[in-house]
Amino acid sequence: MILEILKTRFQKNMALHSGLEWADVEKRLLADPKAPEILRRMEESGGEPDTVGFDKETGKLIFCDCAKESPSGRRSLCYDDEALKKRAKNPPAGSALGMAQEIGASLLTEELYRRLQELGEFDLKTSSWVQTPEEIRQRGGAIFCERRYGSVFTFHNGADSYYSVRGFRTYILV
Repeated sequence: MILEILKTRFQKNMALHSGLEWADVEKRLLADPKAPEILRRMEESGGEPDTVGFDKETGKLIFCDCAKESPSGRRSLCYDDEALKKRAKNPPAGSALGMAQEIGASLLTEELYRRLQELGEFDLKTSSWVQTPEEIRQRGGAIFCERRYGSVFTFHNGADSYYSVRGFRTYILV
């Protein structure tokens, strides 16, 4: 079932992966027994995963959340479980990093977020937590990105903050 969804989305969104053929993508997916299950979880939480090309270091395909807005099933979360534990009043239901681990994927890096934005316009009304450098996290902060006014912005917030319009995007390499 997930392969059919991915194939349909792949064919509908060729601008995200010009030069790739579905047969090659499907071959990689079938060779990695964990990938379809992870992609199914990404799909079920609103991510609309699709491939956006190759990882320069590994040569593997990058599948990431390509929903126009931060996935609807992954919003109102603080950054990580450490921040969640410290949130005494009104804690959210979970954390972005914790949920990403449950899915089996990784939060987008700022670089990958910007790469996605080169392929289309995402997060025009929402924002997405992205992987945060350790030196920022140690000071209690975390970073997120969004697109406004035709530009991509990176901001900071306390890692324990959460908003109904802030979620997170994930990716896997296949």
